[in-house]
Amino acid sequence: MMASKQSRLSTISPPGSSRDRDRFFADLAQFGPTAQYQPLSLRASRRYCRQLARSHYENFTVVSLFVPRDLRQHFCNIYAWCRWADDLADETGDPRWGMDLLQWWQQELLACYQGVMRHPVLVALHETVTRFNIPRDPFLDLLTAFRQDQRVFRYETFEELLDYCRHSANPVGRLILFLGRCHTPDRVMLSDQICTGLQLVNFWQDVGQDYDRGRIYIPKAECRRVGYTEEMFARREFNSAFRTLMKGLVHEAAAFLRRGRPLVAMMPRKLQIPVYLFVRGGLAIARAIESHDYDVWTHRPTLSRSKKVELMIRTVWDVLCRRYDRD
Repeated sequence: MMASKQSRLSTISPPGSSRDRDRFFADLAQFGPTAQYQPLSLRASRRYCRQLARSHYENFTVVSLFVPRDLRQHFCNIYAWCRWADDLADETGDPRWGMDLLQWWQQELLACYQGVMRHPVLVALHETVTRFNIPRDPFLDLLTAFRQDQRVFRYETFEELLDYCRHSANPVGRLILFLGRCHTPDRVMLSDQICTGLQLVNFWQDVGQDYDRGRIYIPKAECRRVGYTEEMFARREFNSAFRTLMKGLVHEAAAFLRRGRPLVAMMPRKLQIPVYLFVRGGLAIARAIESHDYDVWTHRPTLSRSKKVELMIRTVWDVLCRRYDRD
C-alpha cells in the first residue's frame, strides 16, 4: 500500500504552503518510505537533526540556548523524531495517507530499537535511546496521539481532552526526564502537569488555525455551558460567550503549569533554566491571550523577541537566586 504513495509526492502540490511544509515534502521525497537512498553516517544524521530543530519557530531555539552542551544533540534528535511524526500526521492533508505514514514511522522506530536504522533521524535517535536507556513507550504514546488526530476532530468533555494530552504532550516531558537521568514517579507527576498545561495553552493559542484544519479542541460540553454554538464557530464569532469560554480554559491551563512548577527545583541544576523557561513561556502565552481579551479568532498571541529576552534574563536570575515560584 505504501508503494502506491510515491506518485503523490510529485502530484500533490501544497498551494500557499509555508517554508516548513515545502521542506516536509522535500524531505519525504528524499527519506520517505519509498525513497531509495544510502543511510547517512551518524555524523551527517546528527547534523540533519540539528538543522531540522533550528529551522522551526516556536520556543525551541530560546530553550536550547540553555540546554547543557552534552545534551543539546540529544534534544535535537528527539525533537527531530517528534517533528517528523507531527508533519506526517498534519501536512499530507489526507488522513488515510497520514495513517499509512505514521504506521511506517512506527515500524522505523521499532526497527531502531532492534538496532536496524536507515532514516537519518532514527540513526541519530538510536544513539540517544541507547545512551539514556529510554524505553520505546513515550514514542509509541506520541504516535497514538498523532493517529488520534487523523480520526478524532472534536472532544465531548474536558476529561477526554486531558486523555489526549496524556499521549500527545506528557511523553515529551518524560523523555526530558530520561535525558536528565532523573525519571522518578514524583518528577513524572509534576512533568505531566507542565506538559498538559503547555498543550492546553497551545490549543487556545491556535483555535483559529486548528479550526482551519478541521479540528476543534474546545470540548463540546464547555461550549454548551456558556452557549457558544456550532454556528458561532463557523462564523469565527467573538462574543461574550466566547470570552467567558476562553477565560475559563486559559485559567485552567495556567493552573496546570503552576501545579507543575515545583519540578524546576527538583531537576538537576543544569536543566532548571530550560524547564523553568517552558513553564514561564506557557504562562506568558496565557497572559498574551488575556491581554487581547481572549479574542484568538482575530489575533494569534505570540511572544515578541523582546519578551523572550526578558523571560530569559528573569529566568536565569531567578534560578541563580533559587527562586522557583515566579510567573
